[in-house]
Order: sequence, then C-alpha cells, then structure tokens
Amino acid sequence: MFLVQRGVLKPQNCVTAKVMCEHVRWQKQDTALCPPPLCPPPCSPCYPMSPSCTLYPPFYCCPRTKYQVAWVYINDVPPKTETKDFVDRIAQTVFWTELFRGFAVTLSHIFKEPATINYPFEKGPLSPRFRGEHALRRYPSGEERCIACKLCEAMCPAQAITIEAEERCDGSRRTTRYDIDLSKCIFCGYCQEACPVDAIVEGPNFEYSTETREELIYNKEKLLMNGDRWEPEIASNIRDNHLYR
Repeated sequence: MFLVQRGVLKPQNCVTAKVMCEHVRWQKQDTALCPPPLCPPPCSPCYPMSPSCTLYPPFYCCPRTKYQVAWVYINDVPPKTETKDFVDRIAQTVFWTELFRGFAVTLSHIFKEPATINYPFEKGPLSPRFRGEHALRRYPSGEERCIACKLCEAMCPAQAITIEAEERCDGSRRTTRYDIDLSKCIFCGYCQEACPVDAIVEGPNFEYSTETREELIYNKEKLLMNGDRWEPEIASNIRDNHLYR
C-alpha cells in the first residue's frame, strides 16, 4: 500500500496505515468524516498480511489545502521570465511580428517553382507496380497468352472474373469467354500474381471512367485491345519489377 503525503510516495503496510488513519481521526476529532472500517478484498496484496486491517484513502479524514500540495506542471509549462524571453513576448504583442513572419513565408513561395502540374496536359510519373486498367497480353507472334488455367478466377477475392474455355484442334486450351467486372474489382493484383504466363495484368492506364456500370464489364475483346494498346509500357514495367516477384 502507498500513502501520499505532500507529494511523496511512502510505502506502508496495512498496520501502519491503520495507525496513521486512527491518529488523523483523533486529531480531527470528527468521526463523522471517516467511513466505517473497511477490509481489503482477497485479491489485495495486503490481505495475507492482516485481513482485519482498515484501509482509508490517503488524507481522507484530514484533507490537504492547496498550499500543502507540491504541484507539478505536465502540459501547461509556465512561461520563462528571462529578459530575452520577456522582450520577445512584448515584441510579438506590440509589433505583430508573427503576422509579418507569415507574410514573409508567403512571399518566399511566390518566387519558387510551383509544385502543381497542368493535368491532363502534364502527368506525373507512375510506379512500375501501379495497378490500373486490366489487359490481356499476347505473345510476339500474336497468339494470346492465356491458357485458361483459371487460376486468376480462383484467386480473385471479389469473384469479379468469369472464364469459359474449350480445347482446340491442336490440343491446347484457350478461353472462349474472359469477363472482368471492374465494379467488383478491388485491384489487389492477385490475378496477375497467380497467372503463370503473365497473360492478365493491370496496366498503367488510370483514365477509364465511365457513365454507366455496364461499361465497366470488360470482355475478352476489350481486354485484348487494352493489351495491344499498352504492351510497350506493360513489358517495361514487368522488366523493371521482375527482381521483386
């Protein structure tokens, strides 16, 4: 148990606490202020020492005045009283130096090069890992890369991909339907990470806003057209990022 006396913590056991409280009660000569005897709960550390001891809050029977408490400033730090600090506070109040310092900051930024760009005529750089509009890629021969393994459909957490496939005459599998609902897509990138042949990717295009939700449902032809359009940028991004995959 800890008793607080004039800002100092003093560890006391239950017997000492009882004697001190009884002494304070005798000095006060007012038993009405003190509550009936209290016993510590079984979980208290004082319980094994003396189960019948009486515990009271510190200075309950004899409250301290504000002159007996050693106040410690935690958040409100008192202002300094040195001459330099005193003169600075007077100058800020009389001459409004804070206002002029604010004007100086504004004027200093007028003659600097602006940080904004003239979009859409100017565009900032994009990371090679940027995930934008989806696209289906082709091989240099013109053959589509997708082999209809359906790993992207299985990995999609939003279930935004729908694939239907069939076997060709030469025994290879190719997709007959590849739909992506971009209104469901969360652009997590799991589809391009799961693809073993880098067929489905998220390209660098971010300007594909539409007026209706139906326009956000991309079919196979639309995805292949996006791949043909953005193939140089997509190949460059994959080459720059291959060490981290």
